[in-house]
Amino acid sequence: MTRRPLTAVSTQPSSTPAPSAQPPATLPLLVAFDLDGTLIADGARDIPAATAEALARLKALGVQVAIITGRDLPPDAVRDAVQADAVATNNGGRVEIGGTLHQESRFGPGDLEAVLAHELDDARMILFTADCIYFDIPEGVQPEPWMLLRTHKPLSEAPHDDILKVGFYHLGVADFAGRLRQSHPHLVLTGAQPPYPHFLTVTPDGAHKGAALTLIAEALNVPLDRTIAFGDSDNDQAMLEVAGHAVQVGTLPLLAQHAHQQLPNHLALAEYLDKLAARIEKQ
Repeated sequence: MTRRPLTAVSTQPSSTPAPSAQPPATLPLLVAFDLDGTLIADGARDIPAATAEALARLKALGVQVAIITGRDLPPDAVRDAVQADAVATNNGGRVEIGGTLHQESRFGPGDLEAVLAHELDDARMILFTADCIYFDIPEGVQPEPWMLLRTHKPLSEAPHDDILKVGFYHLGVADFAGRLRQSHPHLVLTGAQPPYPHFLTVTPDGAHKGAALTLIAEALNVPLDRTIAFGDSDNDQAMLEVAGHAVQVGTLPLLAQHAHQQLPNHLALAEYLDKLAARIEKQ
């Protein structure tokens, strides 16, 4: 795997970065964002106003925007603020472009059976379909707040032919992930390591953010070398690898080798996007 040079981005004055660290600034151009920890604060439901304004400025210049998230449903406030040209959810397994569904990756019965045979005692397991989540919570354990905001039903009612994603909360998810990678290497596993050591997500073969970005760019007629991807955690690695220009948000060591630039946190995104808009305006 090719190691990319990493250039830290600071809000303080600095010397001019090397040409390789400069993102593309001419149309066509697509900017693609992870949500939690990247476009918004982890677990938040609103986009910072300055970031929304910077995105509106870019869109007015003709830049296209995509949200590519591990979430199954981006918050309505974020959708309204961003007005994305494309939205990929479930780690890229479900892709909408211009409001139309273009792809939906589902587990085959054998793969789902292997994932459900997890042997993690008292694990909080969540099964995701396009319009509902299914989970059981052990007695005395509180569900994650986001779960209660979804249409939800007991695991016993989950269909076995429409599952898009499976999530686990458990201290032993890393060991389970290792076993599943050995037995079913075609499945996509993210999490079970920092920054989410006790949460594991499993999606079907080919359902990852790199594939989603590739599909979206092609559908929007933007060459991959004219894309800029922003991400902060391990499920963003595939997206950063295929993007023409990769920007890491945060300091996760895993992503450093896949990024051209680095932003300290999601609050630094607005200034970065405004500078990009200024460069485009000068072309």
